[in-house]
Amino acid sequence: MSISTPIGTSYAERATSLVSRADQDSWGSVGPSLYETARVLSAAPWLPGEPRRITYLLEQQAPDGSWGEGPLPYRLLPTLSAVEAALAVLRRGTTSAEVTGRLTAAANRGLDVLRALPPVCPWPDTAAAEILVPSLVAEINEKSGSQTTGEDLPGIGSFRLPVPGGFHESAPAYVARRYESQGSLPVKFHHTFEGINSYIPSALVPDVEGLLGSSPAATAARATRSPATTAQAVADLTAVAQRYDGLFPEAAPLQVVERLWAAAALARADLPAAALPTIRGWAEEIYDLQGVRGAPGLMTDADDTAMSVLVASLVGLPYGPVPLDLFHNGSHYDCYIGEDTGSVTANAHALRALVTYLRHCPTKEATYGPRAAKLCDWLIGQQQPEGHWTDKWHASPYYATERCVTALAQYGGHHASRAVQRAAVWTTDTQRADGSWGVWGSTVEETAYAVKILLSAATPAPQPQRTRALDLAETYLHAASHPSHQHPALWHDKTLYAPTTVIEAEVLAAREMLRARRAAACTEADAAACTETDVERTDA
Repeated sequence: MSISTPIGTSYAERATSLVSRADQDSWGSVGPSLYETARVLSAAPWLPGEPRRITYLLEQQAPDGSWGEGPLPYRLLPTLSAVEAALAVLRRGTTSAEVTGRLTAAANRGLDVLRALPPVCPWPDTAAAEILVPSLVAEINEKSGSQTTGEDLPGIGSFRLPVPGGFHESAPAYVARRYESQGSLPVKFHHTFEGINSYIPSALVPDVEGLLGSSPAATAARATRSPATTAQAVADLTAVAQRYDGLFPEAAPLQVVERLWAAAALARADLPAAALPTIRGWAEEIYDLQGVRGAPGLMTDADDTAMSVLVASLVGLPYGPVPLDLFHNGSHYDCYIGEDTGSVTANAHALRALVTYLRHCPTKEATYGPRAAKLCDWLIGQQQPEGHWTDKWHASPYYATERCVTALAQYGGHHASRAVQRAAVWTTDTQRADGSWGVWGSTVEETAYAVKILLSAATPAPQPQRTRALDLAETYLHAASHPSHQHPALWHDKTLYAPTTVIEAEVLAAREMLRARRAAACTEADAAACTETDVERTDA
């Protein structure tokens, strides 16, 4: 989904249109996932639409033989998933000779990529990678040769693919044994259930309604262990497939995340009056004293809960931070109970929520003021020596840095100001020659984050280098933002994805903030000329 409001409309009209379209979309504006689609292809031969998924698998292979987006470390999991799915289809022996030949060639090219992986690599901290990677390696080794069937696959042969360095072959079995002894499987493993499906006893297979952990892959995997759920899985997966032309996203629906993140993004510039009733309705529906979950079947988490508190405060609803108390660990917030690695962006959202709430309810300062102060200190302590932040929910440091800078600048104080200015220096120093920013290449999404970092760090005395950086960024966004623009996948789940409506809201807000900055700099004498220039920049 992309902004398609006609050229010449105002920011308020565009923002209202974006909110309206998000309100009408019950699924969320994310594209299909190669990883997830390949998992369903492998596990669910009984699901209609298999030829479409096979075609997609073949079409998505990169020239180097890998699958997925981003640099090689991010391609590991989707490549494993695609190779395993190709081998699974070949084992079934149900495709034509032509398709069989193409699948065999694709699997061999993918295996060549996997065999050539470096012994040590900084793998990304994507969801449950420590379980999903060794589980898929085991599945590939099982399907590739004579270990279980007594026959090699024609054109593939028998081999043993090693587990990539940094991962442990025994991790899935270890998790299974741990929770078998406890007698239940935590909800946090529902979303990535396919990674431990082959290792847990039947008694631990989750018995819940709908998509398991909001994941098509997990749902298809569960059906292989629980035939009684197959009919319901067909119905649930078919509904998702209809939305995605026979394919599958990493989570469905992503409605909560999309609505909260888009509303908060637009609020950085302005929430148009026409959109307020819709956003207020979202906040009323999503806010929950027991905590908020990003999608049905997921755990409640501090990130979505903090955003619900923030958006409620932004639209004037009397909802407090009480649900966040569930996740506080004494110094900051855990994303969820049993979290392995913390998140600076979730905590930045929590700090914004606390500060915004306290501005509306100063009588609660004694309760939440000290907590906000501790959270401020914790975030500053996570800043990298170069001046930026990184996080497990997004591949780009510009996202994490913008979240932290926005929260710290809103919190205020000399201590926070020093961290904000360090981040602004890093941001200015890393701008690309074309006026953009990006961790792997120029993107409008990351440029929007960088713009917000610099605007949040504005000082009373003008700083020519930052002024020039913002001018260049405005020119870049003016040229690069158009309805047909495809946003690279930078957001972390099991692999990378791109929540289009959220990204469009971020870019739209950044462009409006730049327009407002330029308008504020105009003198009365040349206000008309400045306004005319702004309209041209904003509406193109």
